[in-house]
Amino acid sequence: MRRTPNLRIVPHARRWAVVSALLVLLALGALVGRGLELSLDFVGGSSFRVEGIAADVDADDLRAAVEGAGASEAVAQLSGVGDERAAIVRTESLEPDGAIAAAVRDALVQLTGVDEVQETFVGPTWGERITTQSLRALVVFLLVVAVYISVRLDRKMAAVALITMAHDVLITVGIYALVGFSVSPATVIAVLTILGYSLYDTVVIFDRVKENGHTLGEPGRRTVLELVNASLNEVLYRSLNTTISSVLPVGALLFIGGSVLGATTLQDLALALFVGMLAGAYSSVFVAGPLYAVWKAREPAEQRRIVKVEARAAGASEEEAAAALDASYSGRAPITTDYVRGSGRRRRRRR
Repeated sequence: MRRTPNLRIVPHARRWAVVSALLVLLALGALVGRGLELSLDFVGGSSFRVEGIAADVDADDLRAAVEGAGASEAVAQLSGVGDERAAIVRTESLEPDGAIAAAVRDALVQLTGVDEVQETFVGPTWGERITTQSLRALVVFLLVVAVYISVRLDRKMAAVALITMAHDVLITVGIYALVGFSVSPATVIAVLTILGYSLYDTVVIFDRVKENGHTLGEPGRRTVLELVNASLNEVLYRSLNTTISSVLPVGALLFIGGSVLGATTLQDLALALFVGMLAGAYSSVFVAGPLYAVWKAREPAEQRRIVKVEARAAGASEEEAAAALDASYSGRAPITTDYVRGSGRRRRRRR
């Protein structure tokens, strides 16, 4: 039988809060400094696809040729390997039969030596509709999640789950801005997927906390902080196994498929899934659990339980524990306990 770990996760809640704050600040800095590059599906524009490009032609050559033909805001993306590569060049909206579009096609033919250039035009109305539908799907998802968790667990757990999901999405979007990948409809699908993944891990942890709730106070003599910490340790191996088995194929798609095999069209989906799954696994254990424990411990009933349980743990008698509990009602505690820095032992202090 595998032994349950005994990691001090909740007692180090401040440490995890600092790590999360740094990650969120990094994501916000990337969003403010670099911004998101929206794909053609969201902003509208023209797309030119060329197949059979020689190995000596790179993205800079394609972009220079297109902008030299009169188009602006050109973005080139290559896929494939060897001399059988394909490229997609996106520009501002151009009239399909206009002079600039014709000049762009001619420039691409001259640069690459291909016989045909496939052109796609996406109007601003289509891009606006895709954006609206994506935001609507995200809002509906969050509302359904909030209602479900509130009914299934409790309101504090629901609020923490929403905060955790926002934490994961913000980090994922920040990495997107930092790397410079374009946000496409596949990215939106990936974001909704990682929201569900993050929620699953968080619900598993909170469900275990709820199952272990009978060990609070008497007869288990546990505080809510100890209860959540024990529950996190009980599901830690499960979370790690789920994360590893999920991240490995996504990582193969991102690094091997994108870099080695040239399947760059799948990188936007794979990057969002890869970062989101790692962020979700981290936040479920080191953000959701400690945040809920600290928040729950601020309730008056939990504070009174903590006073009583810790007084007994410090070696107080039944009478002294009862006195400490009575004092907690009036706001004065004759007996308090503290963790000795650098060890897990408690000390008793009278005043």
